[in-house]
Amino acid sequence: MIDLYTAATPNGHKASVALEELGLPYTVRALNLPANEQKEPWFLAINPNGRIPAIVDREAGDFAIFESGAILIYLAEKTGRLMPSDAKGRSRVIQWLMFQMGGVGPMMGQANVFHRYFPEKIQPAIDRYQNESRRLFEVLNGQLAQHEWLAGDYSIADIANWCWVRTHRWSGVSVEGLPHLQRWLDAMKARPACQRGIEVPAKIDSLVAPDKDKDAQAFIEQARKMVQR
Repeated sequence: MIDLYTAATPNGHKASVALEELGLPYTVRALNLPANEQKEPWFLAINPNGRIPAIVDREAGDFAIFESGAILIYLAEKTGRLMPSDAKGRSRVIQWLMFQMGGVGPMMGQANVFHRYFPEKIQPAIDRYQNESRRLFEVLNGQLAQHEWLAGDYSIADIANWCWVRTHRWSGVSVEGLPHLQRWLDAMKARPACQRGIEVPAKIDSLVAPDKDKDAQAFIEQARKMVQR
């Protein structure tokens, strides 16, 4: 049994989508981020960085894993699925996973901060992070023009990147003119495990439909408190 400590964010969804794809039994503990629950001593014993997601593998002697990319690698290696075992295949998956961890996530995250959360609109910062996010989307589009999935077969690399790219409207970044990326987004969205995973711990429509969801402003207010801590 896996214990998942999470919240409804792209990084949190990476873990829950992977668990759903792998069919592993897991329990969910939703952390109250606005209340700073992730900084409480009991959780810092699981993740010293005080961020979600984190998991505890009860079958492995209560082994704790933090950092979403590390969680994905651990789950893939634990099950022998969603990542090849040969050196080159494994490297391809990890390269595109690191692409998300070092590029897509941080750039979209900063776009969110300056475009959505900061009360002051600092346009050069907004432009910087939205433009860089778009450039990274173009890199993905180029890879997907040659491959159905990012690293050959469907893998944790697709899960990691999709959980962020699917929220491009929240970051104010367009995917227009990127047909291969759009094809991949639709293919990912159609997977039942992806559909289930993004509703853990709760369904949040704001991330994909910010202009239609009546709760978007409340989500922004909660996020604003967190980024100012």
